[in-house]
Amino acid sequence: MAKALFGHVGVGTDLRLAAEVRHLRARVVELENEVGRVKAANDALVATVHVEDDIRVLTDEPALT
Repeated sequence: MAKALFGHVGVGTDLRLAAEVRHLRARVVELENEVGRVKAANDALVATVHVEDDIRVLTDEPALT
């Protein structure tokens, strides 16, 4: 077990791995921002559509469960 701990602590940070983690974190932020923009655009579109209340109730539940 000591060798495993020493090997884990003794090895410096893999620069390629650190760069990939930074890239992936940046990509996650980009995708989260895009989801926010798409939701806002969807909400704006939904606000412009006028649907009868009885039809809206039918579409609130999924067709398949």
